[in-house]
Amino acid sequence: MERHEQEKHFLNAAGQKQSFPSLKDPSSIELSVVVPAYNEEQRLPVMMEEAMDYLEQRQKKSPSFTYEVIVVDDGSRDKTTQVALHYTEKYGSEKVRVLTLVKNRGKGGAVRMGTLSSRGRLILMADADGATKFCDIEKVENALNQIDPKPENMAISCGSRAHLEQESVAQRSVFRTFLMLGFHFLVWFFCVRGVRDTQCGFKLFTREAALKTFSCLHVERWAFDVELLYIAQVFQIPIAEVAVNWTEIEGSKLVPFWSWLQMGRDLVFIRLRYVTGAWKLQPPLKTD
Repeated sequence: MERHEQEKHFLNAAGQKQSFPSLKDPSSIELSVVVPAYNEEQRLPVMMEEAMDYLEQRQKKSPSFTYEVIVVDDGSRDKTTQVALHYTEKYGSEKVRVLTLVKNRGKGGAVRMGTLSSRGRLILMADADGATKFCDIEKVENALNQIDPKPENMAISCGSRAHLEQESVAQRSVFRTFLMLGFHFLVWFFCVRGVRDTQCGFKLFTREAALKTFSCLHVERWAFDVELLYIAQVFQIPIAEVAVNWTEIEGSKLVPFWSWLQMGRDLVFIRLRYVTGAWKLQPPLKTD
């Protein structure tokens, strides 16, 4: 993946440049949290305060627990980077790093860049709006630990809002409900089966699973989750899905009609590219 020279470095607490590591390197800490952020100067502090409080408390209880939070500023036009750097100054660059992208890549591109720069044995992607309670990492972590991973130690655990769907449908207009159900059908028909909520931005990967899936990812905008899970299923990576606490937060970048339309188009595009061989994956050989 093409990476601008400025995107290869982060600033430490003293304001000095240091190079990001590679996902191909062995893990050196327990957990990496990747937070994609686009024009999030208003919502990011709430999420970061909650996340850092949880992570610091967990480290106090278990000193062997080590972590980092990587905030990926996806070409923001506001002060997202400056807001994120405040946490680097407060906690140090061993715990909080800011990756500022030269141009907007889309949520998928931002998550991918952050993941490829992470050090964790486990890698969590979490939205900057804090819609999912951060302490629910324990739920996705427990679900991950219950999976029987492949010999290569690959496994994925997805937070899910599917249990909230009935309530959500009751609050939505008929048109928005139609769009949502249409998108779910396209996901099932073209790409991913067995995962009820592909779009929840709270997913936990083993380092090996992250390397396998993100290295093959093409889609960089809203439908990237679907391609990511499609890749995982092609490679027979076990996937768990667990209910998480989720709250609608004002200020979403998702424009209901056009975003659903774009995601639907991307799903058809993903399927066609793989079927025609324009994008290729080498699935594992079946054994008796």
